[in-house]
Amino acid sequence: MADEEPLLSPEDDSAPPPPPPTSSWRIGAAFWILGLCNNLPYVVMLSAARDLLEPRPGEERRNRSRHDCDPVGTGAVLLADVVPALVVKLLLPLAGPYLPDRWRAVAVALCLWGSLSAVAAARGTLSGLGGVALGSAGAGLGEVTFLTLASSYPSSSGISYWSSGTGGAGLGGALAFWGLRAWLPLPQSLLPFLALPPLMLLRLQLLYQAGVFVSRSSLRCLRLRRLWGLALAQVLLAAFLLAAVAVNHLLPGLGVAAALAVGEGLLGGGAYGNAFANLGQQVPLPQQPLAVAVVTLMAEVAIAAAGGVALGAHAAFCGQE
Repeated sequence: MADEEPLLSPEDDSAPPPPPPTSSWRIGAAFWILGLCNNLPYVVMLSAARDLLEPRPGEERRNRSRHDCDPVGTGAVLLADVVPALVVKLLLPLAGPYLPDRWRAVAVALCLWGSLSAVAAARGTLSGLGGVALGSAGAGLGEVTFLTLASSYPSSSGISYWSSGTGGAGLGGALAFWGLRAWLPLPQSLLPFLALPPLMLLRLQLLYQAGVFVSRSSLRCLRLRRLWGLALAQVLLAAFLLAAVAVNHLLPGLGVAAALAVGEGLLGGGAYGNAFANLGQQVPLPQQPLAVAVVTLMAEVAIAAAGGVALGAHAAFCGQE
């Protein structure tokens, strides 16, 4: 019996099944659409952050500072858009083996549709944030599920198209919400997204998402192996903007603001796409599902931390006379 070979090699237990042979354009189209639909509600919620936090009729705008402040900082929307996804990614390794991919996809679709419906029907800030949180949970589940599938295809083709699709969600979602919001109030402006999800602020949001779309779609043309420079540039940009607000002189002109918005989009989108593309090439296939889960989890932790800092900054600046 000593010379018998095991029925399964040690690697076969943990490795995902190889993807079936499929034409490259079908792979690309599928993951581009998945990235678009998965991230669209997330982008719409961020674009609508200021509207979601506007005081309802009968509520006072508690603005005791020289800044234009709502009672609750927009960091609250960012946290509601991130923390549930973080929780899902923490729990998914425990429940994941019992949830087939097809049922995960159904859960993602129901969460994203329910999120837009809940926010459109919200009668107050708290119920609106609850709808945002539901969409966050669905997007977190979708990101881990679809990125894991994408990483199993050769030459990072699935990851590059997924990345481009999420960038398309940023640009398309912000542009569509901006156009609808110019004609319709908040509840009605969200309803058209169920078929799928101040003016200067909206323009900057659109420019930022344009930068994200360009950088996330450029993986087949430009690849970066070392990403620390992108992270350092983002830290320096955040420090510059914080200092500008602290001295009550935001930016010297709209052109500078527009350039910074596009630049931040290029930096963030480039870091996202290249990180997962590098993971798909540098991590052995059996370890890729775990690697994807860890990277997406830490990304949510970082964004949640940014939301906490934003709330703290809101309290500090908006409490000034």
